[in-house]
Amino acid sequence: MRIGELSRRSGVSVRALRYYEEQGLLASRRCPNGYREYDESAVARVGQIQLLYSAGLCSSKIVELLPCVRSDGERVIPSAGLVGDLQVERARILRQIEEMAASLHVLDGVIAAAEPSESPAVPASSG
Repeated sequence: MRIGELSRRSGVSVRALRYYEEQGLLASRRCPNGYREYDESAVARVGQIQLLYSAGLCSSKIVELLPCVRSDGERVIPSAGLVGDLQVERARILRQIEEMAASLHVLDGVIAAAEPSESPAVPASSG
C-alpha cells in the first residue's frame, strides 16, 4: 500500500509516517517511480509505535524496543529482557509528573495570593 493509504488506515499523518521511516521505526520499499510501498503489517506496526509514543517513550527508545515486542492487537507485549528498560522509562516519566505537580502547586499558590482585581470600567459608547 502507498503512504496515503497507510495514513488513512492508521490515522497517522503522512508527515509522521515519513518521520517514522527516517527514525528507523517503519520500513518501506521504493517503487521504480519513487513511491513508498508498505506491507499490510505496517498498519499494526504504526499502532505499536503510537502506543509506545503515548506511553511517553522517545523515538530512539522505541527503535530499541520494537524488535523485541509482539502485539496481541491492542497491547504491546515486551520480551522479558525489556522490562528493566521500561521500568527506567517509567521512573523517568514519574519524576516528570512529580516535577509538574510541584510546579502546579507553586502556580496555585501564586494565583491564590493574587488579590481579585475588579474589571476595568468600560466607557459607555455614544451612539
